[in-house]
Amino acid sequence: MKQTRFGSALIPSCIIMLSAAFSSYGLAASATGQPTSYVDPLIGSGGHGHVFVGANVPFGMLQVGPTSVTEGWDWCSGYHQSDSTVIGFSQTHLSGTGCADLMDVTIMPVIGNDLVYARGNASSPESGLWSYADRSRETVRPGYYSVPLTRYGINAEMTSTSRVGLHRFTFPKSEEAAVVFDLRDGGSWESPTDIHIEAVGDRRIQGWRHTKGWAPDQKVFFVAEFSKPFKSFELKGDEGHFGRVDFSTAADEPILVKVALSAVSPEGALANMQAELPGWDFDATAKAAENLWNTELGKIKIKGASDDEKKIFYTALYHTMIAPSEFSDVSGNWRGADGKVHEGDGTVKYTTYSLWDTYRAAMPLLSIIQPQRYADMVNTMSDIFDEQGRLPVWHLWGCETDCMVGSPAIPVMADAIVKNIPGVDKERAYKAMVTTAMDTIRGNGARQKYGYIPFDLWNESVAYDMEYALADGAAALAAKAMGDNANYKYFTDRSHSYRNYFDSSVGFMRGKDSNGAWREPFNEFDTSHRANDYCEGNAWQYTFLVPHDIKGLQDCFGSRDKLISKLDSLFIVESKLEGLDVSPDVSGLIGQYAHGNEPGHHTLYLYTLLGEPEKGADKLREVMTTMYSTDPDGLSGNEDVGQMSAWYLLSAMGLYEAEPGSGRYVFGTPLFDEVEIEVPGGMFRIVAEGNGADRPYISSAYLNGKKLKENFITYSDIMSGGELKFRMK
Repeated sequence: MKQTRFGSALIPSCIIMLSAAFSSYGLAASATGQPTSYVDPLIGSGGHGHVFVGANVPFGMLQVGPTSVTEGWDWCSGYHQSDSTVIGFSQTHLSGTGCADLMDVTIMPVIGNDLVYARGNASSPESGLWSYADRSRETVRPGYYSVPLTRYGINAEMTSTSRVGLHRFTFPKSEEAAVVFDLRDGGSWESPTDIHIEAVGDRRIQGWRHTKGWAPDQKVFFVAEFSKPFKSFELKGDEGHFGRVDFSTAADEPILVKVALSAVSPEGALANMQAELPGWDFDATAKAAENLWNTELGKIKIKGASDDEKKIFYTALYHTMIAPSEFSDVSGNWRGADGKVHEGDGTVKYTTYSLWDTYRAAMPLLSIIQPQRYADMVNTMSDIFDEQGRLPVWHLWGCETDCMVGSPAIPVMADAIVKNIPGVDKERAYKAMVTTAMDTIRGNGARQKYGYIPFDLWNESVAYDMEYALADGAAALAAKAMGDNANYKYFTDRSHSYRNYFDSSVGFMRGKDSNGAWREPFNEFDTSHRANDYCEGNAWQYTFLVPHDIKGLQDCFGSRDKLISKLDSLFIVESKLEGLDVSPDVSGLIGQYAHGNEPGHHTLYLYTLLGEPEKGADKLREVMTTMYSTDPDGLSGNEDVGQMSAWYLLSAMGLYEAEPGSGRYVFGTPLFDEVEIEVPGGMFRIVAEGNGADRPYISSAYLNGKKLKENFITYSDIMSGGELKFRMK
């Protein structure tokens, strides 16, 4: 048996030799050439990638998969490549985040009556319900997951629709077979506030799980149905947070369990089940999930790529489609940020908005390949504004977490307005954006009073202010698009607040107090996780967080040449991180360029904006070919709900929206000979003529045969279809 972190415990030989019956679907591989055949969901499951591993459909409400007994930062998704323990199979998981939550409605197939109903600990399976999983026989691909549980001799398989998880557990012969519902354990990151579980007849279980954690008031309702009647149902555990459903099973007997979720009510969950999965055909459901993935992944085709490059590319594309996740029921009803249930309005509502990460590349990518979903996502953010009085920061299952700095929804709203995306209510979006930009919480009041955020009044002041300034730059572009010249000028002027932090004597952005005095002492390598002027970074990374005002940043340094020289030094200075409690997010280092974290994701494109694209091309190729791989530790940092992958996807195409909210995609260096993207205008084709590892530079570019004078194209250029040709040298 493959050795894993916790795989060294003695396991009875009869269990090692288990002959769990894999389904024909479970053994079958995706058809060669289909996009799903190139997806490896285990990329990013090691290191600090934190990706979700399990079964789901694109943007589905559910993420059905294993949850480990182990807790800790690298188990934010419930799964880590180093760990073979399983406490059960949860219906929801996060993907790539730096905080943990969800892992709701966990179910565990078991054998035996003398069990401990608890999470347990990694030192002994008998401390809880958990089992080792035989990772050597694990199968995972888009829409399907399976693994044998060695403790019980049970093979677990699962697939999903958007709102319903379908599990198939193949049991040995036993009079003590059971499926246990665990509503207690989302782990130490959260605690239950109200839990209910009950049997309805002899085939259905229903209830709810309300918790307080990263999402401060999460409400999950569920209904589960079984493919055969159960013998009995009993509440277990000290507080009745476990429900045991008993069966008698024959050898290799499969028992199927459907679990539907809703944020509204058990009735909503039942309606979701009846609409999306009325039957019991597991293989057909798994195939339907795979087909959905092939449809969405097939919207981009690449040519001139090796098999490993295709694997990296399509896995990255897969990771961008796990979230934002559908949040409304099939009826359209949803639970708002005000805690109230709202009736459907004909659009799909979404949740899991990791906006500080995704405004940079993931959302601009979705605006191209998922314009209708993107419109619904933006309109959902307008709903959240109506419900909580401001745009979301990091929204999770109807709850505001206020995680991360600045106002990261503003660039997304501005982007939708500037791009004039069909289906977006621009008036609502604009009102929400302007109102949020003028609020006085989260340091913004101090900024409006002093013109910047003093460090003695607000922690991480430089990071907050610079993100606010960037958002103001995007808001200004939206105001211009809306014909609001007064706000265009106001937000443009306010977007220059970052200039207050530039200290020409040291050549960095640094903290300043309410009396205008610099923070002392100053250390450009200080990457302290807390009590710092920066957020998950240091002065090196944050000094360049000005993609909206390149001319202003250039003026700070005194000239274009001096700014370029400073930018050059970013990549050759020593890769050291100093300070207390250094943030592990600052990773993927080339000098002090940190690709493993989001504040630097635009930085390589500053070379293009400064008229030195060849310098950027060299570094872009280096990052794409060395910081993305097919290994479990194939990402340089957290996946961050699609952002790390979206950066790669756009960059590999040779494009990146470096200036948030601009609708302009600047050129970098295309990795492949040809890329085709399905768009409303038909097909947008990117051709790299003469491309090669030794020819990374764009010598000229042509849009539909016309030579371009600029180093960018617009969103409308892409969505109209046509051809962008790069001639490489």
